[in-house]
Amino acid sequence: MDLNIKGRRALITGASGGIGRETARLLAAEGAALFLTDLDGDKVAKVAAEFGAESAAGDLSSPEGCAAFLKTAGTDFDIWVHATGVTGAKGDPLQMAEEDWQDALDIDFLSAVRMARALCPAMIGRGWGRVVFVTSENVAQPYPDETVYNASKSALLSFAKSVAMQHSASGMLVNCVAPAFIETPMTDGMMEKRSAETGESFDEAVESFLKEQRPYLVLNRRGRPEEVAAVIAMLCSDLASFVTGANWRVDGGAVGSINV
Repeated sequence: MDLNIKGRRALITGASGGIGRETARLLAAEGAALFLTDLDGDKVAKVAAEFGAESAAGDLSSPEGCAAFLKTAGTDFDIWVHATGVTGAKGDPLQMAEEDWQDALDIDFLSAVRMARALCPAMIGRGWGRVVFVTSENVAQPYPDETVYNASKSALLSFAKSVAMQHSASGMLVNCVAPAFIETPMTDGMMEKRSAETGESFDEAVESFLKEQRPYLVLNRRGRPEEVAAVIAMLCSDLASFVTGANWRVDGGAVGSINV
């Protein structure tokens, strides 16, 4: 299927993670010129080498880090996929420390705001652009032990909707994709921790987590990064020319409601 993005310049943040990497694979196959970034420069360089892409390390958790990265990468992109994110600290919502909140907000939310201020004007001026933010099932179905993640990803969704409402008429379309329990380093870490705590094997930890914590995930498995990347790639294309301000859930049914 032709996404009609051949020659478009695409920036992917969080590109060495599972979802970012698979998105890079699909956009490269469609002929997009890629620039990839992640915190670990060596790791993202290896991913970039697979797809003939440019790359640079980027710590987007601070204004200074964003500015340093953009000085290297520039700001003239047609497509921007923001897959940067961490789950952050977990526990009782009333016991999260100030630094727990700030860390999640800086990485999951404010990194997007800082980058958007730099990247969106060129798309608006050109009259064509695609921005896709990776949110989470947690924006629709929050979990009490993941409150800093719930809040920061919900803020990201609200920001994305606001930008879409303000600027989509220019031709820059802004959407979100909300995955749930995907096979990524993030959920690998969650399951490794659960395995150590419960004495279960890794696979048993996944199985018990699904049963106890994700009762609506009717497909009864972790999703695959390529299943999320396919939706992201579509939203980056001309196929999604009448889609903006949306939050596309790729969650195996994990969210029990019909809202958001």
